[in-house]
Amino acid sequence: MKILSVDTRSEHAAVRFAGAELERYFGQMCRNQADQLHIRPFCIKIGLFSQLLPDRPPGENAYDDAIYIDIRQGSGIITGINPRSCLLAVYRLLREAGCRFLRPGPDGEIVPAIDWSALNVRIDETPSYRHRGLCIEGAISREIFLSIIDWLPKNGMNAYFIQFREAFTFFDRYYDHKSNPCLDSEKKSVEEVRQIIAEGIAAIRQRDLIYHAVGHGWTCEPFGMSGLGWEAVEQVPEGASQFFAEIDGRRELYHGVPLNTNLCYGNQQVQQTIVDSITEYAASHPEVDLLHFWLADGSNNHCECSLCTETRPADFYISMLNQVDQRLAELELATRIVFLVYVDLLWAPENEKLNNPDRFVLMFAPITRSYSKPFAPEQTAKAKLPPFERNKLSFPSSPAANIAFLEKWQSLYACDSFDFDYHMMWSHYRDPGHEQLLNVLFQDIRNLSGIGLNGLISCQVQRAFFPTPLLMQVMAQALWHKEADLESLANAVYTDTFGQHGLAVRVFMGQLSSLFDPVWLRLEKPLVNPGHVSQLAKIMPLLSSFAPLAESQTDLPDQCQRQSWLLLQLFLEYARRLADYCLALAAGDADQAQVRFGHLKQWMFENEPQLLYTFDCEIAANELSGLYKRLLEQ
Repeated sequence: MKILSVDTRSEHAAVRFAGAELERYFGQMCRNQADQLHIRPFCIKIGLFSQLLPDRPPGENAYDDAIYIDIRQGSGIITGINPRSCLLAVYRLLREAGCRFLRPGPDGEIVPAIDWSALNVRIDETPSYRHRGLCIEGAISREIFLSIIDWLPKNGMNAYFIQFREAFTFFDRYYDHKSNPCLDSEKKSVEEVRQIIAEGIAAIRQRDLIYHAVGHGWTCEPFGMSGLGWEAVEQVPEGASQFFAEIDGRRELYHGVPLNTNLCYGNQQVQQTIVDSITEYAASHPEVDLLHFWLADGSNNHCECSLCTETRPADFYISMLNQVDQRLAELELATRIVFLVYVDLLWAPENEKLNNPDRFVLMFAPITRSYSKPFAPEQTAKAKLPPFERNKLSFPSSPAANIAFLEKWQSLYACDSFDFDYHMMWSHYRDPGHEQLLNVLFQDIRNLSGIGLNGLISCQVQRAFFPTPLLMQVMAQALWHKEADLESLANAVYTDTFGQHGLAVRVFMGQLSSLFDPVWLRLEKPLVNPGHVSQLAKIMPLLSSFAPLAESQTDLPDQCQRQSWLLLQLFLEYARRLADYCLALAAGDADQAQVRFGHLKQWMFENEPQLLYTFDCEIAANELSGLYKRLLEQ
């Protein structure tokens, strides 16, 4: 007799996958109870609201999620407003049953043995935010890529963004191991990376996740210049330079990088070439839900010729967006287009307006903001917008000033929108304990609705689970339920990750955050800071006092928690070397800082295999090297 009968009421791949996942985890959770459970089988129906809850109204937006679960004594129904929501609901039931999907990778999950017949769960929920996803960044392998896609819906996330046409640069960073002398190159070709991306897209479609694509490259690829990454080139195709922005009387690549080079957007041929390329891509890639159209990644490098100088970049941008909309409408393509409020484009258009806002999604990307303070909607009234001065712009660091720019855009038209933010791209390396950044991240998410944004796509390294999964877990849970209590969320993550001593780990991490002082590490205080030396000196005794507890927990019966403590032991070594480096920086000793950073970097690269799914050593090394470079500048 089959112990669990799963009745999937839809042939959609995501619903069928949801059923298979329920059966797989049920098998693990009840692996030793077959003889007790054969008395009666459990029956669970999985399907759409329209199939199992016909009185429920349909969703207003294809990207909205909602779930309903009614399980009594192990049997009942699991439903969602769309196929993706059915999968989210299955994972939610599993979490209610005690499963924890803490980290990607083979040792990142807790799957307890339970009495399934005692399982009673009733949940009727709609997430706080529509957009809940990640954007590919950092240095990643095929395994990391596929595992993070798998992790997302298990934790209530619903979207994944693959930048560029191939995302080659992110895989090249990992496989070429340019920065890591401890590993030989495993460099992949562009075609090999395309095959990995195809696997990822298939995984996204299997889960019915919202698939975001491209963004970078529209200002170079259509003109015959590679847009694989941010590398400089020595030659450009014949005739291409006529389309470059004219700056100081010259039309040339901006610092040699095609991806960062803006164009002469007042030239109708430039506009037509970009619009044609976007249209062709949308027509040939129907699997893309949200296609991002961005201008170049540089700033203060817009064209100064007579065709452009009297028109803001945002006006040219909106004009091209309207042309894309018209072309897609002619082809009867429903592809949504994401447009970007970022650097020079923070200054809203003066004359142009979107003709069809329903086609578009606004993406607010405050890349120059500080992560020492959260968004505070009530403070924006105090912020004044500086005038637009072509190629002489200063970009805001305060969250309030950034929001003021956003509000100007929002006053022009109401359309769907989300925050595209960078909490775990660089800033988490400046807060080793993650506790200070946790508060900013949580408050930012809670305040998104207050500033008119419907969610977050986090542009970040994919491996942000070291020393703990705290930031990633709280981000996912707060996007689902913005009114959740932070202390309860954080304490639960620590307890799930480390067991009975989880709260002791949290106290330790909080002390570590305070002693390192993320505001100082973000260079928002003087780097050479004799007063900070005595505070940094307290880190070594703190690490030594905590080490015995970490060493005593490596024989726990649960593999995931056991691995969590092993990672924490590695973190203690990392923190020692980081503290050593920071002491030299604060003392202004450039020679010692160079030596100690070398020790830190060598440790990271030697231990990269053990940190495969949790820590991006290359991005960390690049980010922390910036502290030494700043010291040399002083």
